[in-house]
Amino acid sequence: MYHERAECGNLAKLLEQLGADLEQYQRFEHPDAMCNEDSWKTALGGALPEHGIGCAQLIADMGQYLIPNGSQIPKPGCTSFITTGATSAGVLAALSANVAAPQRVGLTAFNYLEEVSLQWMAEMFGLPAAMKGVYSSGGSVANLVALGAARQWAFERLGINVAEEGIQKPCRVYASSACHRTIHRAAAVLGMGRSAVVEIANDENGRLCPKALRQQLQVDANNACVAVAVVANVGTTDTGAIDPLREIGNIAAEFNIWFHIDGAYGLPGILDPRIKHLYDGLLLADSVIVDPHKWLGAPVGIGATYVRDRSILNRAFSQGAADYLEGSFTDNNIQSSMDSMGIPYHDFGVELSAPPRGTVVWALIREIGKTGFQQRICRHNDMARLVADLAHKHPSLEVVQEPTLSICCFRYVSQRAQNLNDLNRKIHRQLVQNAHNIPSTTIINGKLVIRPCFVGARTTEQHARELVDEVIATGDKLLENC
Repeated sequence: MYHERAECGNLAKLLEQLGADLEQYQRFEHPDAMCNEDSWKTALGGALPEHGIGCAQLIADMGQYLIPNGSQIPKPGCTSFITTGATSAGVLAALSANVAAPQRVGLTAFNYLEEVSLQWMAEMFGLPAAMKGVYSSGGSVANLVALGAARQWAFERLGINVAEEGIQKPCRVYASSACHRTIHRAAAVLGMGRSAVVEIANDENGRLCPKALRQQLQVDANNACVAVAVVANVGTTDTGAIDPLREIGNIAAEFNIWFHIDGAYGLPGILDPRIKHLYDGLLLADSVIVDPHKWLGAPVGIGATYVRDRSILNRAFSQGAADYLEGSFTDNNIQSSMDSMGIPYHDFGVELSAPPRGTVVWALIREIGKTGFQQRICRHNDMARLVADLAHKHPSLEVVQEPTLSICCFRYVSQRAQNLNDLNRKIHRQLVQNAHNIPSTTIINGKLVIRPCFVGARTTEQHARELVDEVIATGDKLLENC
């Protein structure tokens, strides 16, 4: 019979085997998980185990059946999503935190890095010096926290503590029609309702139109709704567009509305000196979010929300006193890491139980520095521009929207095709099945486009070139078989 204590002292040996299996996975020589679905489901599933098999056999099973049948997302040629495979530094830092500081509590070195890493990111991305932040599980929660702060601020101006008394008037959140749908979900969760999000028209480049925003705010000026926030995008999910921040921020200030910037994907783009001017107006923001698990290469599950005055987060999200927590700590005569909870991040958002995510961000920045990230951002933006350049030069390709960041939207075109949207959809499905270059698709002005997003630290220029070549070859072959 297996006993837990029998594995004591074997961690280094087990990690060595796990590391070897993960390194093999990162060669990306294995087939797609669905190629041998029955095998790994049989090995990993079955009836509830009555007796354990021990860590050694568990690691062996993971290496044989689990790890080789993982996701395609970490592959360098996978450009579908804005999340990607974590870098080694991020994985190792996360593992260290899981072992040595499983909870974001106490005066530990890990918790110290929460604030250090937040400050480093703020400085690296040019945020106002006074802005303080809090980590959460990603952009969905980060936007929720930011809009929760905006809601608190808007109602406090009316003399209402909305966190205590609840919403008493209908609300409005103004956002681009290209905003991430987490804005709508945040409005729903915060009790404002999805219909509270007023979508503002975009210009021909997919950016929020300031004129349309002003017109809508003027129309709504005398209604009974509470204007909670104006939301701008720094790198839309579909195309990577950056809204005109200064114009939008000035309008928000004119109407005395909270100005929120969703930079989950694109905020690190400010490190590219060629497009830094597009971030003019960032300093006007009342809140900004960024996801280190996107362009920074952190493991998935790390987002950050910054606000000008972090005390508003406490007023919006404080869970209230709990005897088992407050009674366990003291602010006097601190001698142990367990004498104090430290900075009350648990009262700045919606999570009490949370890992010290700042350890990962600290490790990523410590590993390659601001210069290393600048080189990565510029390299990925260059890849998008390369795809656009190759598409412009090829008669069977069309650039539907020029890249701003590391996303390029293009498609295969031919006069022989009866329906270009259907043709490009088939091209995309074939690419996914080939599993070499895996972009996503989106719709721009009714046109279905191939949409690679280059954010993976292991992705190179060669992957961008191979993607274009495969789109051309796949489109040609599909037309031949028509």
